[in-house]
Amino acid sequence: MLINSFEHNVDAKGRLFIPAKWREDLGSTIIITRGMLGKSDRRCLFGMSLTTWDMLLERYNKIAMTDVKAQNALRMTFANACDCELDKQGRILLPAELRAYAGLEKDVTIIGNRNHAEIWATEAWNERRAAVTNAQRAER
Repeated sequence: MLINSFEHNVDAKGRLFIPAKWREDLGSTIIITRGMLGKSDRRCLFGMSLTTWDMLLERYNKIAMTDVKAQNALRMTFANACDCELDKQGRILLPAELRAYAGLEKDVTIIGNRNHAEIWATEAWNERRAAVTNAQRAER
């Protein structure tokens, strides 16, 4: 299970260090795609193991071809997905297009979320975390 969060930097070549604690769960090949959070102000990337990706595929195969909204979301997920191999130092190379989508320039926060990792620009994550915290306080 992926839990906790870690702060790292994307290097000049677009490589990101994957925490050692997570490598066994994620495996040597990590599927990276656009985050599936639904709002443009929540741009992040999702990273998951091949096993988790396969489970997602099983669920997606049950979606009706006539569900236009769902099919559009699936197109964006699959068109932007890539398989990233861990190098000997525990890094993956994030494609430039995905880095640009999520605003990943240097400072990155990786969030464990059960069966997948979320990769955020640290500034965006801090804003999102503050918004969630404020909303939770307002509900009390």
